[in-house]
Amino acid sequence: MDDIVVAKKHGAYASLEKLFQMQPDRVTEEVKAAGLRGRGGAGFSTGMKWSFVPKNTGKPVYLVINADESEPGTFKDRHLLERDPHLLIEGMIAASYAIGAHTAYIYFRGEFFHQCELFEAALFQAYASKLLGKNILGSGYDLEIYTHRGAGAYICGEETALLSSLEGYRGFPRIKPPFPAVEGLFSCPTIVNNVETICAVPFILAKGASAYRKFGTEKSPGTKLFSVCGHVEKPGVYEVELGLPFATFMNEYCGGVRGGRKLKAVVVGGSSVPVLTGEQILASRLDYESLQQSGTLLGSGGVIIFDDSVCAVEVLADLARFYAHESCGQCTPCREGTGWAKKIVDRMERGDGDAQDLSVLFQLADNMQGRTICTLADALAMPIRSWINCFRHEFEEHVRLRRCPMKRNTLDVRRENISKLTNNSGGTNAGSQGCPA
Repeated sequence: MDDIVVAKKHGAYASLEKLFQMQPDRVTEEVKAAGLRGRGGAGFSTGMKWSFVPKNTGKPVYLVINADESEPGTFKDRHLLERDPHLLIEGMIAASYAIGAHTAYIYFRGEFFHQCELFEAALFQAYASKLLGKNILGSGYDLEIYTHRGAGAYICGEETALLSSLEGYRGFPRIKPPFPAVEGLFSCPTIVNNVETICAVPFILAKGASAYRKFGTEKSPGTKLFSVCGHVEKPGVYEVELGLPFATFMNEYCGGVRGGRKLKAVVVGGSSVPVLTGEQILASRLDYESLQQSGTLLGSGGVIIFDDSVCAVEVLADLARFYAHESCGQCTPCREGTGWAKKIVDRMERGDGDAQDLSVLFQLADNMQGRTICTLADALAMPIRSWINCFRHEFEEHVRLRRCPMKRNTLDVRRENISKLTNNSGGTNAGSQGCPA
């Protein structure tokens, strides 16, 4: 619904009339009462975050939308930007009004060129309809929205690195406190929210907090978008109630594991969260508390399905390469730790690992997690621990066999060919008939 005429037929901007009849603090309290939690990964209370903005500082207040969706396995924000940019604009108006902002920015992932174009076209329509700019709908409230594209850095998905990039500096995360709500963009109070989070606000305003709480669980109310990829029959983006059993989600929504193979593992919140085995995830529910009890995090809702053909060492090697490449280099534990982890797991994958590698990887994880300005180091430390703990035998077999136990080597193939030729010839003279051995 990127066309405003079509979007309005489906209820777009209908919440604004009610919005401007409310006091800004009342809007914040309604969102807080709804229990809306940040959908970018942290799961922090959205209304609580808005309430941290100090009053009467004499400084402007800014709203910044994080559309730098770079977490591997996650593409639900891209779906919203492509399918319903007017829902995001409506939510931005409501959020800006609630926190007292008259200027809002949306920071796009560098690769989101098409999505940025679609959003800018929707912005143009909103301005033409007097839904943005001066005196919106005669309310006396003014709001300007600006777009900004990054340069393709994963680290700029972290809110303070995003603000540094938006200001024109290198995308380095900042030490907190001060938190952005107190001192953010241009050293002014700033709220940074995820695309999906803000897209939930119009429903809450239109229907009320109690209607929103009819979905989900008590502590994880509402619905959530999950982007599903990997070895699954029906990949895509699904909106489901929080608290849905994963087994139901997997079988009834996603069609089960592709080709009827066995479910080996699932990363449920994007590549940075701990992995669960097939048995563990099938006993879990899709909400913040249940997944935490299972030993992982809901995160961004990027569900990656792995069947039993996948090598755990190969997956961890891919993750280590990604996070080593995307580290901004500001913190030594992250800069050195991710690079060192990459070298060790690469060596194991090649078949050159040794018995000490696993203990070294655990030591690295211990010295990375919680010891840096942002959580990029944690994003590799948690997969290191979980993939090894869940599939330690595969890592040990890589070391023992000096190769991947799940991939047939050339000698295995040659032996199979000899066996087939022997059986076909009666079992005695395969060599004389041109056996490749």
